Amino acid sequence: MERSLMLLKPDCVQRRLVGRVLARFEDKGLNLIAMKLMRVTPELARRHYAEHVQKGWYPSLEAFITGGPLVAAIVEGPEAVRVVRDMVGSTNGLDAAPGTIRGDFSTSQQMNLVHASDGPESAAREIEIFFDASEIHAYAPTIRPWLSAPDDD
Repeated sequence: MERSLMLLKPDCVQRRLVGRVLARFEDKGLNLIAMKLMRVTPELARRHYAEHVQKGWYPSLEAFITGGPLVAAIVEGPEAVRVVRDMVGSTNGLDAAPGTIRGDFSTSQQMNLVHASDGPESAAREIEIFFDASEIHAYAPTIRPWLSAPDDD
């Protein structure tokens, strides 16, 4: 099983889309193994977006991500990183395909509702930034045998 971090950004919370977005991942069969409503501090934003801090557009990103509460969550499942990114869609909501979260709900590059880890290594790094080990509760859902065949691996 692979894990991915998702941040349901302040625009997602303010637009009251959290339940609808989370339901899509649950409907897909991903396990929600950690979740919390929180405020991102400027320090946490700089740690999370370390590779972007020196870019000219970073101050507006920091103002956005710290501007309201967000929901941080970890999902787990087969190829979770790829599956989540496919479901979220292209970064710019105007470019995102219909049926993706951004394609259905976003018209912005920055206010694009969801952050999704871009690879297993970044997922592991990001999960450690947002969650302590004691906050992660992996479990085997009883529905698992009905989500994929034993020989799907």
